[in-house]
Amino acid sequence: MLTLQSNVSLRTLNTFGIDVSARYFVEINSDEDLQTLLQLTDLRHVPRLILGGGSNVLFTRNFEGLVVKNCIKGIEVVQENAEHSWVRVGAGEIWHELVLYCVQKNWGGLENLSLIPGTVGAAPMQNIGAYGVEIKETFEQLEAIDTETGQKCVFEHHDCHFGYRESIFKYQARGRYIITHVTFRLNKTPVLNVAYGDIQKNLDVTDTRPLTLKSVSDAVIKIRRSKLPDPAEIGNAGSFFKNPEISTQQYDALKTEFADMPGYPTAPNTVKVPAGWLIEQAGWKGKRFGSVGVHVRQALVLVNYGGGTGGEIKALSEKIQASVYEKYGIELNTEVNFV
Repeated sequence: MLTLQSNVSLRTLNTFGIDVSARYFVEINSDEDLQTLLQLTDLRHVPRLILGGGSNVLFTRNFEGLVVKNCIKGIEVVQENAEHSWVRVGAGEIWHELVLYCVQKNWGGLENLSLIPGTVGAAPMQNIGAYGVEIKETFEQLEAIDTETGQKCVFEHHDCHFGYRESIFKYQARGRYIITHVTFRLNKTPVLNVAYGDIQKNLDVTDTRPLTLKSVSDAVIKIRRSKLPDPAEIGNAGSFFKNPEISTQQYDALKTEFADMPGYPTAPNTVKVPAGWLIEQAGWKGKRFGSVGVHVRQALVLVNYGGGTGGEIKALSEKIQASVYEKYGIELNTEVNFV
């Protein structure tokens, strides 16, 4: 049964801890709840925002519409063979809890994505990734409700148009579909990926043998906790900016002036440059401006120390973008969505 509420605070429902409110608010726990909601004529033309874990959104104002909190739960094996298990997961499940569940079951593929905040439904929207792994590598399909027709739809891998931290749901089909379930194809005989970042270094220090999904997951968790602030302690949304991709020609030209600029080839003619490095070199790391600032350990993370507004964080992000562009001629794009 749907319970529609009015003037609900969203402060505890976004990881920045921004104190804003929603004109209307409702939680959905099933496909049927969602279809019932879409049939309510009084709300048909009210602006709508789907909220999962609130970990990739920056509220710059009160939301004068309907916030729909996706609470659809459930984890089930829908198919398996000797090599793989296909696992169907409710969009409202907590992402990190799903990863830990899969590690416990010895299903490989998600362990490098440990401790990423948010819910399962947001994972394919963002094509979340970390430590050399992206969701598109284990994604099988997703189910969604078309908000225009109320019908259930199934999106296969090729339908999602996955890119770097993006998909069709973030741009072309933004707002039209509400994801209800995601199915992943996981490996029963895992191939461990420890080459990226500090994972192998961390494993060497702890002398963990033999390597297991849990040891890789534990290493990722340890690394993330050492670099990124806990949203329960300091408001943040993790990485605020995407790592920019520039042409090889531009990168080579910049290297003549900035010899220590790191870069990682992503295609024959493009190079990815770490946004955190650019921001730190531009002098922003650890800077605080009243109640908001740039984290002291990771320049890629903007934080709310308490009482900050979304407008203040947005203004800070724009200053950082302008500063990096002025120094390097590189445009930074945000991972976080502004509301």
